[in-house]
Amino acid sequence: MRPYKLTELPLDLLYPILEELDRKDLHSATLLSARINPVATSILYRTVDSRTTLQNGIVRVLHPATTLLQKPELTKHVRHVREQGSILSFYPETLKDALAALRLCCNIVSFSWIDDSFAEETFLAFLRVITDLPLQGLTIRTSGDLGDAVWEKLQALTGLRKIAIWSMEGPPRVLKGWAQHLTSTLTHLELGRCAGVPPTILISVFCQLPLLQELRLKGVPPAAIPVILSYLPNLRSLDVEYLNAGRYRRSDKPLPLLQELVVRTSSMDADGPDQLWHWILELIPRPSLESFTLHAFTVLGGSSIPQSFIVSLLERHQRTLRQIMVGTTHLRFNDLEHLCQKLPALEELGGSVASADAAAIGSAVARAANLRSLTLQVLWLHSLGTMEPGIQGGQKYYRPAETPFSVQDARAMMLRENSQLRYIAIGPLTYKVCVAEHSLVCR
Repeated sequence: MRPYKLTELPLDLLYPILEELDRKDLHSATLLSARINPVATSILYRTVDSRTTLQNGIVRVLHPATTLLQKPELTKHVRHVREQGSILSFYPETLKDALAALRLCCNIVSFSWIDDSFAEETFLAFLRVITDLPLQGLTIRTSGDLGDAVWEKLQALTGLRKIAIWSMEGPPRVLKGWAQHLTSTLTHLELGRCAGVPPTILISVFCQLPLLQELRLKGVPPAAIPVILSYLPNLRSLDVEYLNAGRYRRSDKPLPLLQELVVRTSSMDADGPDQLWHWILELIPRPSLESFTLHAFTVLGGSSIPQSFIVSLLERHQRTLRQIMVGTTHLRFNDLEHLCQKLPALEELGGSVASADAAAIGSAVARAANLRSLTLQVLWLHSLGTMEPGIQGGQKYYRPAETPFSVQDARAMMLRENSQLRYIAIGPLTYKVCVAEHSLVCR
């Protein structure tokens, strides 16, 4: 079969290829041919945002509105708009053009607003425009207070499928008074500030959002999470904090079948050594989980995952788990071997582990037939001589000047028979298979 030129490829292949290019290369692609130009142009203007540059000590605002107003035919390609309130507040002419261009973007899908302090009047001007557009997604990230006037206008928006609100000042906004207008559409939700909101109010909001599929929450009492989940039968992805266990009434309704669970915590033993792990298992009582991520902001290897948790996790989700990422949380070496051996679908694994040498790690991960990515923080065990000795988890270890893991070790793990490994990170070093160059790249 003869090789195809880029200009000869079918359109359904051109799109995924050109989508991998950065903006500079997309600009170049628009000049390749009359056939490729419309494809590259549609991708180039799919997402528009503003930015500033410093030239000869002068700050210049680069906003796509200038081009869109000069060539209004390009607005048909715009799907996602990202605006920075701090820029627009200081440049009134840019603000005027941005509003005029936004009115022409009849195919817009999502609108994002980023603002350090929250320019209320400026945002209200945009809010009046997007109210008349077929908006499906809205993101607001600000350290300021949205204010009652803005919140009242937001509650009039209907038909939204995705909402993310991160407002660090003022009263927490948890869709109270708005959820009832989103019952039949909302599937993705992020609430960046729920601390201090009574669980009864949170439950009254979430019971009106039965279609939610993805949910991220900050500041919600962990004891209230299972009850909230019982009202979300379609939920598949949950990103939540664990602050302290507490007590709350339980629901008799079944919990959703989560496929992705992300837990963030700063103290793993505040309520006893097993509270966190019991709580996690309570959220995933039936086989379904594909990805488990734990962000524990502790000292490297400072906390260990109980073996009983590993056993229970495997008993329930052995056939479905594809990804386990526990950051700096310590995995016993036996548990590392157990995960690699007992999870047939495992593709990505990360954590902290103590090991005698690189060969032991290679032997352990060889048990995972489908493992593609490995990220480990390693405490190298003391075996011969003494070099910066210490105690970790009851075991001696040392930190040599050079990590006892080399490119040869990575190559041996990646090139062994039937190996699927394509990415290895051991401490600060990363090793990646470069398919185009048929080589192993070390960084």
